[in-house]
Amino acid sequence: MSTSHDEIRMDDPWVVPTRYWHKLEDGRIQCDLCPRYCKLKNGQRGLCFVRAALDDQIVLTTYGRSSGYCVDPIEKKPLNHFLPGTPILSFGTAGCNLACKFCQNWDISKSREMDTLADQADPETIARAAEQLGCRSVAYTYNDPVIFHEYAIDVAKACHERGIRSVAVTAGYVNPEPRAEFYAHMDAANVDLKGFTEDFYHKLTGGHLDPVLDTLKYIKRETDVWLETTTLLIPGQNDSDEEIERMAQWVVEELGPDVPMHFTAFHPAYKMMDVPPTPYETLARARRIAMRNGVRYAYTGNVADDEGGSTWCHQCGALLIGRRGYDLTHWGLDEHGACRECGAPCAGVFEAQPGTWGSRRLPVHLAEFRAASA
Repeated sequence: MSTSHDEIRMDDPWVVPTRYWHKLEDGRIQCDLCPRYCKLKNGQRGLCFVRAALDDQIVLTTYGRSSGYCVDPIEKKPLNHFLPGTPILSFGTAGCNLACKFCQNWDISKSREMDTLADQADPETIARAAEQLGCRSVAYTYNDPVIFHEYAIDVAKACHERGIRSVAVTAGYVNPEPRAEFYAHMDAANVDLKGFTEDFYHKLTGGHLDPVLDTLKYIKRETDVWLETTTLLIPGQNDSDEEIERMAQWVVEELGPDVPMHFTAFHPAYKMMDVPPTPYETLARARRIAMRNGVRYAYTGNVADDEGGSTWCHQCGALLIGRRGYDLTHWGLDEHGACRECGAPCAGVFEAQPGTWGSRRLPVHLAEFRAASA
């Protein structure tokens, strides 16, 4: 479904042409970026809000605009096997191409207000800011980077020129051709595997399961992008033993045992305020089920759980990376990323020493970095 909003003009500096679309016989323009295939008349926006039909083409209307920038611990993405302990510059835009009734960032992802996009920065400014702030990577997060495809790729290119890596935090709802272009510029991804039934996706996200599974298989099999998954467990919706077991078995069979799975706690939000928070035991149970089915690295999230948040050797059981929340409390890997006790390799992207950023959260205003470059 598409809707009309404020007037869009090609001379707006935030509006840029895009590639993934085609004209229909009835005069409308179909966006081919994601499996929604929004069919738009000139002046209409897609469900994602940020892509629109203008001058008989699909344009991105938020290039260079953000809902805010913040330096986070990389474990917050969550990524537990990609440069642990390091700071990551995080930002998002507005809108989303799914319609999750349980959205935990609904104020950003469901926004239809341009005022949400309070900050602005060109790709080079973001890369410079990340470098000067000591960030090893930049995260496209808060809402889904799929919908600001062109902006994310340009930022990634600018970051790579400075040796800074790119992380996509995404629902994986994207078509094959843009997916290939997008992941050619990413270094790591955390993909939300929101549930493991078509019924769940259809009723609670407005999307479909198969395109997400295709994205997961593509990332793991066709790219060098480091991959982890996250599932927000919602009481009574996607938290049954059977569903978690089938999901874990699929991950092991299709992606391999080394892909970390994160099970995180739901908190009442958006259109599901009447659903209770996820009990800790549900997360602990999901972690046990995943590991019983061959997942080597399974984690709990959004709860206080030192054991479920830490990384353990799949071979000897030794503690490899101790965590308390987002703080690292122990480092049991050698300089090659292997267990110091038994020598078994730990899957991931590690350096000889962990980062020391801890759990700090540092809001950043990019205007300071634009001024520095003037």
